[in-house]
Amino acid sequence: MNQSHAAQSAGFQVDEAELAKFDAIAHRFWDPQGEFGTLHSLNPARVAFIAERVSLRGARVADIGCGGGLLAEALARAGAQVTAIDLAPSMIEVAKLHAAGEGLSIDYRTQSVETLAAEAAGTFDVVTCMEMLEHLPDPGAVMGTLSQLLAPEGSLFVSTLNRNFRSFMLAIVGAEYVTRLVPRGTHEYERMIRPSELAHWARASHLEIEEFAGLEYNPITRSTRLTADVSVNYLAQLRRADPAK
Repeated sequence: MNQSHAAQSAGFQVDEAELAKFDAIAHRFWDPQGEFGTLHSLNPARVAFIAERVSLRGARVADIGCGGGLLAEALARAGAQVTAIDLAPSMIEVAKLHAAGEGLSIDYRTQSVETLAAEAAGTFDVVTCMEMLEHLPDPGAVMGTLSQLLAPEGSLFVSTLNRNFRSFMLAIVGAEYVTRLVPRGTHEYERMIRPSELAHWARASHLEIEEFAGLEYNPITRSTRLTADVSVNYLAQLRRADPAK
């Protein structure tokens, strides 16, 4: 996603044009050969990173910016009780239909993270926010809202793109213009997020960085593996401190 003409929606800025763009292609979300094919390739590594660090069976999980439900379904299959939100109505409709076809019970909502935080602050063991922060006008503020959703010592998992020359060449020039793995204009270099910036926002949101890991995508095999290299795509686990301690 990227943002251009921001509009206020339930407390933070969203891009109505961006939502319309994703609404228009929502029906192709579950096609692994389509526009979202790279997400399908990234998902197993993302799920593995989460499952190796927290117990998902019976966990209360909020998936923020869930799109058509790729991560939400994987978390539900692992035994989590999943609430998944997105502001693109067609994405939520696709997610609901696909989950019903798979026999999965997921609480999908067309809702902002601020509204969810107002309703269910401090109730989630795990919060996930994948490939979304770099598309928002004020990701630092959204980090604060994500933190509010967490129960004491709960974990927040995010994935995003680093901002440097290598990430520009691979994630924008390579992925959008050379290999066309993702549509042109998917990412804006200025909005990519350095790990140091993420860490700064985390501290301001009463979150502690537990771990960073890189996501290395192979366009030939269309597979992804976790690495120690966070120079392009990376994941982070953050934990909310228990105020009682």
